[in-house]
Amino acid sequence: MALDIMRSFDAPVPGQSLTAELGARPWQSPPQYPTVDEAIQYYMRSMTTEEFMDQIIDVLEMGVSVADVANVMQVKSVMDGIHSVDVGIMVTPVIMEMIMFLADSAGIEYEKGTENPDKKKLSGAKKARVLQQLKEETEDMDMAEEAEETVEEIEVSKEEPKGLMARRS
Repeated sequence: MALDIMRSFDAPVPGQSLTAELGARPWQSPPQYPTVDEAIQYYMRSMTTEEFMDQIIDVLEMGVSVADVANVMQVKSVMDGIHSVDVGIMVTPVIMEMIMFLADSAGIEYEKGTENPDKKKLSGAKKARVLQQLKEETEDMDMAEEAEETVEEIEVSKEEPKGLMARRS
């Protein structure tokens, strides 16, 4: 209990993030690569390393979509002061294409992440899980309907409100 109270004092003070000097954060300084072409060259250099290729293959095999990986990469670069937000948005499709090229070269199946999620096809195991949930929900609904019918059969005596502020019926 005492330890929990002490931990609450270790939290940052509200507004503490606003007390840093202007320009002290990497994203508050001018970017290293201010143009789209320079940012693309930066990504091409960093994405063609052996270490990156191994990591991206592992991430895609886990089922993370290409769009999610590209967005994380560009947001991190913005936070590190590599390029600005608008350059990051324009570079994202290039990052996605490079990641898909690496995955195709390695023979890995991947999700682009640009598909409409409403039209996404479910695998056999997911379909079975969804059908089971629907079945359980309909059974719960049937039980709820039976309970409502039982409640309707029982007469509940209503007490009239009493007191100075009671509404008259």
